[in-house]
Amino acid sequence: MAVEEVQVLDAPAPEVQPAARATRIRSRGRAHVVLPAYNEAAALPSLLDRLAAQASTEQLTVWVVDDGSVDDTAAVAEAGVPGLDVRLVRHDANAGLGQALRTGLHAVLDVAGDDDVAVVMDADDTHDPALLRPLLDQIQAGADIAICSRFVPGGDDSTAPPLRRLLSRAAALLFRRVLRVDGVRDFTSGYRAYRVDLLERATLHWGERLVEERGFACMVELLLKLRHCDPVVAEVPLPLRYDRKPGASKLALRRTVGQYLLLLLRTRLTPPPHREL
Repeated sequence: MAVEEVQVLDAPAPEVQPAARATRIRSRGRAHVVLPAYNEAAALPSLLDRLAAQASTEQLTVWVVDDGSVDDTAAVAEAGVPGLDVRLVRHDANAGLGQALRTGLHAVLDVAGDDDVAVVMDADDTHDPALLRPLLDQIQAGADIAICSRFVPGGDDSTAPPLRRLLSRAAALLFRRVLRVDGVRDFTSGYRAYRVDLLERATLHWGERLVEERGFACMVELLLKLRHCDPVVAEVPLPLRYDRKPGASKLALRRTVGQYLLLLLRTRLTPPPHREL
């Protein structure tokens, strides 16, 4: 199947929690799956195959954001898989997860309708595409953000390295205690769904500053900014499959801890938006 390349000038079924404050059933639009990818040629074929299986029952477009990879990540995305709409977005040089996330979300917002959903997943095959269905069900039921969470009943992160587990749990506890966001237990999960109209409202206020962090803290940053839009947030269980990851983790532990602490400090010192978003 042909793959569209977008040129970038700048760099058993899980039990779901009902969406809090849900008031109506929303129409179900297209799901745009954003995969920030840096040297993920080994993981992408399996992940794209499993996404293609989901595309038999869901309207899916997959956006592979090749963040300056030096392996065959771009070639794998360009080859695509039958039955799946894959679009490639490229950075000439590695700019970090945050910039890849921003590029992917901007690419989605350029083409998506108000009823569509942006889903962000890790490209290393540790996130199960079968969880797209419960995420999208929560959005349809009234949630603005749906998070695959390791820290609700049915969630599991036992396959992750011990230090990474410790970091995720400590960050979740810290952000939950200091910056309460209704409905959120897993602040650092990279597997989430966002209503496009929520992202559009936030982009009208923050513009290019919607995602400023370059590293793993970008996922927390985006969530903390979106909280000013008063979103309905739901979480579904995430059994993390770190055993499916074909390579070593790209997370730099000390740097990420520092990014989290600086983000927390900036968030505490930054006043909320002066108007309703």
